[in-house]
Amino acid sequence: MNAQVLGISVDHVPVLTAWAEGFGGINYPLLSDFWPHGEVAQKYGVLRSEGHSERALFIVDTDGIIQYIDIHDIDDLPDNEVLLTELRRIDPVAASKEPQRIEQTKLPSGGIVMYCSKWCKDCMRARAWLQSQGLEYTEVDIYATPGATTQVREWADGRLVTPTFEINGTIILDFDEEKLKEVLG
Repeated sequence: MNAQVLGISVDHVPVLTAWAEGFGGINYPLLSDFWPHGEVAQKYGVLRSEGHSERALFIVDTDGIIQYIDIHDIDDLPDNEVLLTELRRIDPVAASKEPQRIEQTKLPSGGIVMYCSKWCKDCMRARAWLQSQGLEYTEVDIYATPGATTQVREWADGRLVTPTFEINGTIILDFDEEKLKEVLG
């Protein structure tokens, strides 16, 4: 849709490289705002006093004008569908050329199904906990599986919460060890 994604962090290049490799690679450029430390984050108003930036998403149009800002807690997942809606609003001509996405009609069910993302801290904790309990589970990457984000939003009243568990028909939003123990018996 006539857009370029860029990741910017106040970390230096070796840290960004290690972070990207930890996810098996990233398909967009990562930029270091390390020196002078946080100068770009400061200019955009998202540099914390502790020296790191907020999780902030900006859509800048081709004239260099900020058209959209989304700032939220560092552990929250950005809502890609909201971003795509904003891109469509900003450039309707490019949006009209967007290929149609194919929605998956059948998502996994039965047993323990965890809807998550690769980089969510709660998802990482949940994976480790499930493995430490010796529990078999099916993992659904909400960003790689068509229909997964829609399903999670239905269960979470429109929000995108990860991890979300579907355990034999019971839905658990977020990593709640006590609820998981209760449902798993």
